Amino acid sequence: MTRDSQSFWLDRPVFITGCAGFLGSWLTIALVEAGAAVVGLIRDEVPFSHLRRSGYRDRIAVVRGCVTDYELVERTLNEYEIDTVFHLAAQTIVPIANRAPLSTFDTNIKGTWTVLEAARRSPKISRVAIASSDKAYGVHEELPYTEDAPLLGCYPYDASKACAEFIARTYAATFDLPVAITRCANLYGGGDLNWSRIFPGTIRSAIRGEPPIIRSDGTLLRDYLYVKDAVSAYMTLAERLDRPDVKGEAFNFGMDNPKSVLETVQTIIAVSNHPELEPVVLNDAPGEIQAQYLDSSKARLVLGWTPRYSLEEGLRETMEWYQEFLSL
Repeated sequence: MTRDSQSFWLDRPVFITGCAGFLGSWLTIALVEAGAAVVGLIRDEVPFSHLRRSGYRDRIAVVRGCVTDYELVERTLNEYEIDTVFHLAAQTIVPIANRAPLSTFDTNIKGTWTVLEAARRSPKISRVAIASSDKAYGVHEELPYTEDAPLLGCYPYDASKACAEFIARTYAATFDLPVAITRCANLYGGGDLNWSRIFPGTIRSAIRGEPPIIRSDGTLLRDYLYVKDAVSAYMTLAERLDRPDVKGEAFNFGMDNPKSVLETVQTIIAVSNHPELEPVVLNDAPGEIQAQYLDSSKARLVLGWTPRYSLEEGLRETMEWYQEFLSL
C-alpha cells in the first residue's frame, strides 16, 4: 500500500455490505490496516469466515441485518457518518441463483437500490463502489469484454448484476451520486468457503488426495483474479471516485489471461502434494457461459491499477491458506 493510500483511508468512515464474505473479509482487513473506521453489515454469522478467523471482526463496528432493510441501512449511514460505501453483499453462486432466483433477485437487485437510496439521502457520502461481475455481460461473440459492450446477462445471477448496474447508473445520472461499478473476473484466494467453486473445491480435493470434480466439460474459458488484487482494485477505484472520468463509470478488473477450467484444475493439482491426481469431468453445468474474459486496459489507463500477482504466486498463497484451514 502506498503512503498516499494510507493517508487517504486514515480515520475515514467506511461502510461495507457483505463484509464477512470472501472478498469482503479481505477488503475489510485491508481497510482496517489502512486506518479506516470500518462499519460492516453482517446478515448471517459464519463461524469460519476469514474475517472472524483473522481476528479483524473484533476491530470493526458490526451492524446485524439484511442489506434489503432500508431503515437499517439509512440509520447506519447516518449514525456512523459514513463517507465511503463498498456494496459487496450479494448471492454470488450461479447454481444457487438458478435454483432460487427470487432470493437472488431480492438480495442483488433490491439490496442495491436500498444502499443507493440510503446513500442519496445521506449528506456525508462522498463515494460508493458497487460490485457487479463479468457475468453481467452475458454471451458475446466478440471477446474480451470491454466496458462499452452491452449487458446481455440472461441467467438469474447474470441478470441480477446487470439490473443492479442499471440502477447504479440511474442514481449517478439522475441524482449525481458519486457511484462507480466494478466488474471483476472470477476471484480466488484463501477464505472462499463456497466449495462448489473451482478453486476451493479443487484445492480441498487435492489436499485430501481425492480426484477433483469438474462440473462442466472442462472447456469453459475464464479469467481469474487473486483476491488481494481485487482488494487493491476496489480501494484504488474508491480513492479516485471524485474524478469526473471515474464517477458513474464501470471498470473491468482481471488478469487479461483466460484459461480453461481443465487447465486451471491441472495447474492447481500440479502445485499440490498430489500431482498424480486426475480430475473427474461431470459435463453437467447448465446455465454457464462458454467463454468469459475481460479487457482491463481502462482500469490500467484511467485508474493506474495493475494486478501484482501472477496465477502461480496467488495460487501458492491460496494453497497455504487452505492447508492451514483444513488442518484445524
